[in-house]
Amino acid sequence: MIPLMVEAICDGRPPTPDIVAEVTEYVDRSTGILTIRQMEWLAEAVRRHGLARAPRTAREYKRTYNERLLGPVRERLRQMDGSPAGCDAFLIAGAHAFLQGLHDQEVTLYLASGTDQAYVVEEAAALGVAGFFGERIYGARDDTEAYTKERLIGRTLDEHGLRGEELLVVGDGPVEIRHAKARGAVALGVAAGEERRQGLDPRKHRRLLEADADLIVTDFLHHAELLLCLVDPTAQAGL
Repeated sequence: MIPLMVEAICDGRPPTPDIVAEVTEYVDRSTGILTIRQMEWLAEAVRRHGLARAPRTAREYKRTYNERLLGPVRERLRQMDGSPAGCDAFLIAGAHAFLQGLHDQEVTLYLASGTDQAYVVEEAAALGVAGFFGERIYGARDDTEAYTKERLIGRTLDEHGLRGEELLVVGDGPVEIRHAKARGAVALGVAAGEERRQGLDPRKHRRLLEADADLIVTDFLHHAELLLCLVDPTAQAGL
């Protein structure tokens, strides 16, 4: 997202350090919100800097972003053989076992993403995790705010009659962590490096610390110990 935004703002001109810093700070701060909202910020930034000869709309920027993002994603999905080992190769290390452990504890699981609904459902199925969530998979719909992470956290608490500490929110973005903390939920940040699917990503770690995550992990290889720390036998729902 950062290269796309810098490119859109500068429109072929060499990017200045200030523009790169502005975009990087915004992406770090906004990771986890609806993609269309990030593209609305980009459209405003393009107009404000005044360098682009033909500024586009937020929806046009989003279309370009999806095309660039989904090309490599779909190529990876085509290469998968559907086996558990093949799926695990694209998940944070130990993530499938962690989800299985939560499921075995009868924790109700929700999947929420700022990516478009159709893509989230498709990728969850390809990665072999859709069964953990059933119909509780929520992606972005540009025409409604009903499925933002903030709304889903609130609805989950209200519909299940939960106290905040009975809800676990897991994510690598500051947005879901901040919303979890605002409602008193337990916030588990994931600061894993995306290439190796484990190990510390310093940028993610910094933004999760700033969002006040209760606990930060770099993978789920120690999922059994993590579950012992997190799962209350009386809890009935999780996110």
